[in-house]
Amino acid sequence: MTSGIDPSAPPSGTGCVECEADGGWWFHLRRCAQCGHVGCCDSSPAKHATAHYRDTGHPLVQSFEPGEDWFWDYASNALYESGPDLAPPVSHPADQPAPGPAGRVPVDWARTLRA
Repeated sequence: MTSGIDPSAPPSGTGCVECEADGGWWFHLRRCAQCGHVGCCDSSPAKHATAHYRDTGHPLVQSFEPGEDWFWDYASNALYESGPDLAPPVSHPADQPAPGPAGRVPVDWARTLRA
């Protein structure tokens, strides 16, 4: 699993890069293990982490949620319960809500995700 991982690459920020730029919101965050890009998960409306994989071919993401350290391999659809340590920080700030960011999540967010 170490191919496609750069443990020295810092995360691109504390939220989904594209959602931040577009004024969107996310359910949970994923961090590219190769370049540090932070994108929103497939349960999020925009699915930017998967789009990053499709655009770059970077197959591995790690959860960017506090207390989680699992990895997902898009190329093989495999879950890894753990992996190498990545550059800090290892998650978004604990006081950042999920879904997030604060102030942009619609009141009916749960219904939106089921649609």
